[in-house]
Amino acid sequence: MNLNGIPHVMVVDDDPAMRTFLESFLAERGYKAVSIGNAADAVEQYQAGRPAAVILDMVMPGEMDGLDALAAFKKIDRDVPIIVLSGQGRTTTVVQAMKLGASDFVSKPFVEADLEVPLTNALRQFQLNREVATLRDQLQSQSKYKMLFGHSERMAEVQDLIERVADTDVTVLIRGESGTGKELVARALCATSLRRDKPFVKVNCAALPTELLESELFGFERGAFTGAIQHKPGKFEFANHGTMFLDEIGDMSFPLQAKLLQVLQDGEFSRLGGKHDVHVDVRVVAATNKDVEQAVADGLFREDLFFRLNVVSINLPPLRERREEVPILTDYFLKKYSVQYNKPGVDLSPETTRLLMEYDWPGNVRELENLIKRTVVLGAEAPIKKEIAHCIAMAAQRVTAASVRQGSSVAPPAWRAGGPPPTASVPSCQSALEPVRSLASPLVR
Repeated sequence: MNLNGIPHVMVVDDDPAMRTFLESFLAERGYKAVSIGNAADAVEQYQAGRPAAVILDMVMPGEMDGLDALAAFKKIDRDVPIIVLSGQGRTTTVVQAMKLGASDFVSKPFVEADLEVPLTNALRQFQLNREVATLRDQLQSQSKYKMLFGHSERMAEVQDLIERVADTDVTVLIRGESGTGKELVARALCATSLRRDKPFVKVNCAALPTELLESELFGFERGAFTGAIQHKPGKFEFANHGTMFLDEIGDMSFPLQAKLLQVLQDGEFSRLGGKHDVHVDVRVVAATNKDVEQAVADGLFREDLFFRLNVVSINLPPLRERREEVPILTDYFLKKYSVQYNKPGVDLSPETTRLLMEYDWPGNVRELENLIKRTVVLGAEAPIKKEIAHCIAMAAQRVTAASVRQGSSVAPPAWRAGGPPPTASVPSCQSALEPVRSLASPLVR
């Protein structure tokens, strides 16, 4: 227990002289000692006020000895650090204590230095456990959907739109670049809807070829094709009365789009090889990173299906257009993965924070999350600088290649026939590289 910021350490020993010595030892180091002369009273008092650590003698008179008290303490709080005191020649007792969860042991007689390191380590472990527990509680209480919304004007608009359509069954089309959080938006729609307690089923339309995707969505009857040895329900049946999330809907084949349109219009479909229609009540949420209007114009996507899906459209801005969220997301991911991997927190330098703010994040939030995860696991911020430097170099190569191709495409006939190259092509390449150089300069220095 901490009182006014002072760690309390419970001392359990039947020897008054040892208790007095330990009280003085702890007071000199800024700790408050709670001294108790027998194990049973110690366990009872431990229930009332949890100390930061326990120093426990193994050999005490009475019905409860040190090992019994240790087991009782760990039953109440398995994370409490306990240092056991044992006389010489009691190896068996020490081994039993360590198996029960003791943090360390000190053999009697001992000097202050013998207890100094085990106590410091025990209190440091207590502090770390408490910080991890606090972070875990914060992360659990802080919805991941709240981390997605509300930190910029653009995302506040997205949240407002979700709240307005959440209690309806309208079809929603989520649009945005890869990594912007389209699946999180879909899950937020489900979590705030009247179907929140019903199934949420996700299908990636780009992950399967057309034939497998059809059987995955709509199921099949026994004997429908070679290898169909038994009936299999489709994802739409699993999602009945719930929400179906169709990710990468822009990659669905044209023939399969007609069958999906039937589900949206009539709420029914037939399994592969089936003779009867299956009726379902499903809310459909779709997502894509493609220009669906252009796909309709090119004849790759059904216009009537697009109209059915696009009842409400949610457009997610890329991370480069909401840079004010980068520090908030970075802090969230640092805490999240410190807890998940039981790693100490990483403090990012101002230079690294500036680089994170200036980087364009082509992979959006997913790229930022993976970068921070790697930083926490490795325990250093150097990977961030290295990764961004690599991405800047790759961007420079792409700009150079694009400039060269552009210069080639507009070259005059005289050059193509062997004449001198146009001088305008070189300055255009240099000017195109200026933004990249300005971003890379801190890393070069």
